[in-house]
This record gives sequence, C-alpha cells and structure tokens, in this order.
Amino acid sequence: MKWKLTARFLFSVLAIVVIVIFVNTAIFIALLLNQQMSNYEDAWMNNDEDFVRTFQRYIEIKDGLPFVYEEGLQLLHGRNAWIQLLSPNGDVLDSYFTPSNAPSHYAPIDLVQVYKYKEFGGDTTVYIGAKDNISYLIGIEGSNVSRMIMHISGASVLQWIGKLGLFIIIADLLVATLVGWLFGRTLTKPLYALIERIQHLKSHKPVPNDVQRGVYQPVFEQLNDVSRELSQLEQLRDEWISNVSHDMKTPLASIRGYAELLNDGSEHAEYAQIIEKQSLHMQELLDDLNLTMRLKHGKLPLALEEVNIVPFLREIVIDVLNTPQFEQATIEFDASTNKVIQSIDIHFMRRAILNFIHNALLHNEADVTVRIHVDDTTITITDNGKGIAAEDLEHIFERYYRGTNTEQTIGTGLGTAIARDIIQAHGGTVSISSEIQKGTTVSIQFKRHYEKRG
Repeated sequence: MKWKLTARFLFSVLAIVVIVIFVNTAIFIALLLNQQMSNYEDAWMNNDEDFVRTFQRYIEIKDGLPFVYEEGLQLLHGRNAWIQLLSPNGDVLDSYFTPSNAPSHYAPIDLVQVYKYKEFGGDTTVYIGAKDNISYLIGIEGSNVSRMIMHISGASVLQWIGKLGLFIIIADLLVATLVGWLFGRTLTKPLYALIERIQHLKSHKPVPNDVQRGVYQPVFEQLNDVSRELSQLEQLRDEWISNVSHDMKTPLASIRGYAELLNDGSEHAEYAQIIEKQSLHMQELLDDLNLTMRLKHGKLPLALEEVNIVPFLREIVIDVLNTPQFEQATIEFDASTNKVIQSIDIHFMRRAILNFIHNALLHNEADVTVRIHVDDTTITITDNGKGIAAEDLEHIFERYYRGTNTEQTIGTGLGTAIARDIIQAHGGTVSISSEIQKGTTVSIQFKRHYEKRG
C-alpha cells in the first residue's frame, strides 16, 4: 500500500512535468512567432542591411557614370558610412567618404573578402548593393555588427535540436522523479500510517500510540483519542454483556423450573410448554452471546486433540439423520481418503459443522440433498437448494443477520458467525458461494494440511 501511494504520487508529478514541458514549448514557439511577425516590418526597415539595399534610390546614372544625390550623402554622413561605386569589371568609378586604404579595383574574390571579413578596420562592416549594371560598396563604421560564417546542414541541425530536446526532457524527468520521490515519501508515509490506523480501527485491532509530526499531527492525535474511546466502549460493552448474561441465567433457571412444574397435563400445560421453550431459547441466546464475545477477543480455550476427520464427519451425519426432525433428510457423505488427522476441539468443531448442515436443511425445501465431501485439505458441504441472494451473501457472516429469503426465524442469528470464528480459531478459513435456484457450497479449509495416515 505504501509503495502504491508513492508510485501514484510520483506518476502524477511526472505527468505534470511532461504536460508543463509541452505547454511551455508551445507557448514559447507561439510567442516567438508572434514577436517575429509583429517586429518583422520595423526590424526590416531599420537595420543596416536594409539601408544598403534601399540606398540605390539615391544613386543616379548619367552617360554611364553614377553619382549620389545630396540627400544620400547626408544619410551616409549621418550613419558614419562611406560608399564606392563600381563598374561591371570592378573598377571604382566614384566614391564618397572612403578611407585612404580603400582599393580602386575589386576582383570578385575581393568583393567576397570585404563582405565576409572586416578589411577596413575592426569596427567597419561592409555591405554590397547594386543598381542596374553598377555595383556599390557601403562601409558603416561603428555598426556593432559581427558576421559569423557558418556551414549548416539542415539534417544535422534538426538532429542536434532533437538530441538537445531529448536531453532536456530526460534531465527534467530525472529531476522531477528525484524530487517527486523524496517529496512523495514525505507525503505518503503519514498517509499510509493514517490508512493503517483506520484499518486497525475498522478491524478492532490496537492502534499504535505514536504520533506523526507535521501537518498531520492533529489527525493522528484525534485517531488515537478515537481508538482509546472505542477500546473503553468495547470494554464497557463486554462487561455489560457479561454481567447481563450472568444476571439473566438465575431468573431463567427459575422460570424454566416453574414451567416444568406447571407442565403436568393440566389445562395450563400448553402455556407452560411455551414458557419453557422460550426460556430455553433465551438461554441459548445468552450462551451464544457469551461464546461469540469470547471468540471475538480470542479468549476461547480450545481442548485440542488429534482426530481422524473422516469418521468424525461420518458420525455427525449419522447423528443428524437420527434426529427426528431430519430423519427424512437426504445427506450424502464421501471422502477421498480414509484417514485425515487434524488437531481440533471436538466440541466446538462439531458445533461449527452442524451449523452449516442445519442451515442447508432448515432453509431449503424438504427434498433438498446435502452432500458432504472431505479430502486432504478441504471439507465441502454442498446443497441443491434455493440458494442465497447476492445481497444476503455479502452479510452471511455478520452477527444477528438472518437474511431476506429465510422463512424461519429460529436460532439466535449468531450461528454462522460463531462457526466462522471457531474455524478461524483452529487456523482455518471458511467461504460460502451460492447461486439462486442452484444451491450453496460451504468450503472449510485449514492453513495446515491434514496429516494423512494409511
């Protein structure tokens, strides 16, 4: 349970990190595109490259010779720039504000050189433009523009970006995993302790008195208080039940005694029989109540002895068939082996087995067939009766529950719960399965395998 809580919390953290990564990436791309689109026109109109490309409007060519308008010269002066006008073969036809070391002729390779590198000083950037068949160079001093020559392969760039993105995602996930695990342990440890305490309260087990520090401390303190109060209430209830049971036995014995005296064949004999029957029922109820409380708290003293389960069950079946109430019943018994030895308390185990057999006979039609089978590990009691509804089957082991499809109200309502507790006290388990109009099966299995002899 503890690791499940931590794993769920960690998975939630990782899912949030992945979602945040994708959302942030999408937002970043959207903002970048929006910024580029909104600033595209202004950036294009204001940079040096655009200034050089559009400078051709200030150049005029007459009789094959170029010259620059006065307005263009003012713009060059304002930008601290110079210009050289070149012929198609690279000769300088005219120039304005040029440095003293500027060449008078440019070969094609020279044009590449001055464009790529700063040939006129470290703070001068040269741009190239053209008008008709005239080329021109404009050098801008102090432009703070640096050119970087890169040879880029589209496939390699995409591969590099993919590797970088993958590395970032893995790093983020690792960090999130570490942080989530550490934080998850801190968070889920007290939650697991809370769940464990609640389960103890539900199953009436002692709750640890230690208190977790931190934000959950008040909750632990309240649970400890509730546990102490429940323990006190259970103790008071058990004492009350014990005292009431003890106090009722004496008047019940008197009532039964007087009922037997009245049952002498007189006209009041019928009423005396009713009184005696009801007093016996009350005595049975008190005995079952005391027994179930002892079983609940593990205070049942078992007189264990080695018993062969096969003849033990066969004798129970014979006793049931010899009872006048069930002398017409159909009970089949078979065993896969002759001797299966188990350490049991004969009195209490007999009571548990009889409870399941009586239920199969009493709560079905008279022609029901009950089959009892025993093997090395399991005792199975099956009937072909009307079955138990699913809503009743869920509560079959609850005390005082008789179900909705039971026509008779005999018994104390504790029989099945007591039978289950007796089997568990022997280290075994019991389960009941049923299907409407097909019957019911009771499976009794012990944790320790039977010792088979012969």
